[in-house]
Amino acid sequence: MTLLETWRTQAYETQRDSRTANLFWATYFELEKGIYEQLLAAPQEEVRGTVRELADKYGLTAVQMAGFLDGINDSLKEKNPIETMEEDTEVSLAFDPEKLYYNMVAARADWLYNLPAWADILTEERRKELYREQKSSTTVVKGKKVFPNDPCPCGSGKKYKKCCGRNA
Repeated sequence: MTLLETWRTQAYETQRDSRTANLFWATYFELEKGIYEQLLAAPQEEVRGTVRELADKYGLTAVQMAGFLDGINDSLKEKNPIETMEEDTEVSLAFDPEKLYYNMVAARADWLYNLPAWADILTEERRKELYREQKSSTTVVKGKKVFPNDPCPCGSGKKYKKCCGRNA
């Protein structure tokens, strides 16, 4: 079983009660927050190493590090081979700040996208812009309803019921 499979088995175990699950996630989210605080403190510095080395550096198990890498992978400049990685796999944590912020908003991880370190990386205006951009990307906008006697939206000049709405 790969590290990622082990992480997913542990993280999404269905046999545990809600109290145990909440404790698991609360503990993990605190560890995750600590890693992001360190990464955001030096955003230009590329952090590289094996999964084991990075886990030791940030005080995690290799399985927890696999979970962290799963979460950050879409925000990295170059994705890591998370599906097949083992403890000795070389990985990078070089992230794109805007993509990372956007993905944190998408994950509803307010404990991460509200970290004070973001003020030194992205302007408040840019953070608000990314926030709005992400939120609007998931908003469904319905078009104006076309009634049978309305002019056809195709621009033919006919009524909708005699044009594009004939077979509707």
